[in-house]
Amino acid sequence: MVVRWELGMRLAGKTAIVTGGARGLGEAYVRVLADEGAHVVIADVLESEGRALAEDLGGRGSFVRLDVTDQTQWRSLVAGVLKDHGAPYVLINNAGIHSFGSVLEDTYDNWRRVQDINLNGPFLGINTVAPAMVAAKQGGVIINISSTCGIIGYGDQAAYVGSKWAIRGLTKAAAIDLAPYGIRVHVVVPGPFATPMTAPFHGELTELVKSQPVPRIGDPAEAGRLIRYLVLDATYSTGSEFFIDGGAMTGISLPGAAE
Repeated sequence: MVVRWELGMRLAGKTAIVTGGARGLGEAYVRVLADEGAHVVIADVLESEGRALAEDLGGRGSFVRLDVTDQTQWRSLVAGVLKDHGAPYVLINNAGIHSFGSVLEDTYDNWRRVQDINLNGPFLGINTVAPAMVAAKQGGVIINISSTCGIIGYGDQAAYVGSKWAIRGLTKAAAIDLAPYGIRVHVVVPGPFATPMTAPFHGELTELVKSQPVPRIGDPAEAGRLIRYLVLDATYSTGSEFFIDGGAMTGISLPGAAE
């Protein structure tokens, strides 16, 4: 389903970079930024989906293949963005992978792969893109994507949980370091959403969310609206965590408690 928002054009003339932007929540972020007038660079390894999305956006979107773990590719991306579209104003570090495996059974190779994509990728993004933002002297917004797995412990997901906790710490450090340059840094904490990544677990998630205060799986459009707020209106916030999880992190409902 393609979701459209009312065009506000508040980002006209601005450039945004969204990693993992070809589908799922990333696509929702791309579309809301484009609908606000930004030129959005869709940085992903999914070439067919990314190019199709860029084509659908017309002149407001372009696709660049990016492995977020490769510093050379990050540098090439930023150089191309500066040349073709001007300094980036928004960076959304959305690319990530999920992984099952307990601390007893997971392998070090898998642990490193998950950290490389979910944590080192955002670090490289900030480390490479932020200097261009600083040089442009126009401020900017960086948004990292964590998870409810980065707030409470989940079993059998050691590598994923570790990466999503760490991204919150990186966000706070970056917020302090970049504040003198007018660059705000936020972290978004999504709960279960209907995306291609969660599709294999849809049945389990449907049961899981029944205990939430908002007992349903999220729509990517809802996450897109939060991103729009953070980029455009959360001007008195930085280093902050914004939850969009159906209230899951408020606590656990006991069976029969509301009867």
